[in-house]
Amino acid sequence: MQRLCLHGNKPLHGEFNVSGSKNAALPILAATILLPGMTKIRNIPNLLDIITIIRVLRALGLRAEYSLSEPNTVTVWNQQVRHVAPYELVTKMRASFFVIGPILAVKGLAKIPLPGGCAIGSRPVDIHIKGMEGLGAKVHLEHGFVIAEAKKLKGNSILLDFPSVGATESVMMAATLAEGETIIENAAKEPEIVDLANFLIKAGAKIEGAGTEKIRISGVTRLSAVEYSIIPDRIEAGTAIAAAAITRGHVLVKGLKLAHLDAIIKKFQESGVKLNLTDNSVEVLAENGFQAVDIKTMPYPGFPTDMQPQLAAFLTLAKGTSVVSETIFENRFMHMHELKRLGADIKLEGQSAIINGVAKLSGAPVKVSDLRAGAALLVAGLAAEGETLLEDRDHHIGRGYENIIDKFAALGADICRVKPDVQTVN
Repeated sequence: MQRLCLHGNKPLHGEFNVSGSKNAALPILAATILLPGMTKIRNIPNLLDIITIIRVLRALGLRAEYSLSEPNTVTVWNQQVRHVAPYELVTKMRASFFVIGPILAVKGLAKIPLPGGCAIGSRPVDIHIKGMEGLGAKVHLEHGFVIAEAKKLKGNSILLDFPSVGATESVMMAATLAEGETIIENAAKEPEIVDLANFLIKAGAKIEGAGTEKIRISGVTRLSAVEYSIIPDRIEAGTAIAAAAITRGHVLVKGLKLAHLDAIIKKFQESGVKLNLTDNSVEVLAENGFQAVDIKTMPYPGFPTDMQPQLAAFLTLAKGTSVVSETIFENRFMHMHELKRLGADIKLEGQSAIINGVAKLSGAPVKVSDLRAGAALLVAGLAAEGETLLEDRDHHIGRGYENIIDKFAALGADICRVKPDVQTVN
């Protein structure tokens, strides 16, 4: 268990360097299953989720490890692939499930446990399974495992019921080695999809249309090992902007891709926060307060669900009333109850939260329920008066943010890790 102690109400000042994207790194690491030989991937954040996917790769027979000589670099040696993914790892992190596509493409048989992860909604794997079936696989459920079989995957036209990022990635990876052409319709458009496609293209895949609703893949017989660098983490960048803005600080958020943050940037600008923008940085100047805005989460290029909790935290101190509507995950308001413990005025109505801005937040003990909820409570705690004790029992924040505690401390935040009480027996 991790516990953090924050003494807030201190403006942040300085420079914040954005790490590589967790949500891009995870599928790209999974895609190394398709690439025989040694692949080197740079700008990988050092996170618990990354460590989990590395362990999954090792359990599947690959050798994968962080480089000792190159920071934030993971090298994968692929000489053999097993078809069974480990229960204890896949059930720990939902993103592990998309190894089903590359394993099936390489081995013709994949046995993957039903996944776990953050408790923010059902996030069924049905769309992944339909995608594999669309490529000719026979899929059934047996003792908590999804078992997919296909002597050779066949290209096909696959219409996704929802533009699921994970399902788009699973099908795209599997289709790279399928016979013939695959067309994914209603595909997810997120930058992480484009990054995965660019990685696979560099390895020899034939992919067109990534970033649009229709992706076309012409199957090839073999992919080759490559070196590649991951895109910056747009959610970490947005979280840093929220922290700078809510504390009325002055922070230069560096090393991002501005085009990936368009919907996020627009909401902060709409609220009245002053932002100076370049292609790879955002300077936040938020000394004069900010106004309420409404947000509705949508698939990319709409407002990202992964930024909804952090923006909700920011809006607790806005002037006026904001309405936050969540359309992606049905259970992503658990942070709202904890924000109320800090003094926020929030009323929940179904999948919407009505936030009446208050003059101040007050420190209190709060508990983290999931990764982005943890980020939201961290953002709110930085602005709250007095002491906020944040209990992160399952280390959710460390799953998705590289060195975030140290990064905020370097900006002047009064934040520290609290050692657990040690009980002795006399």
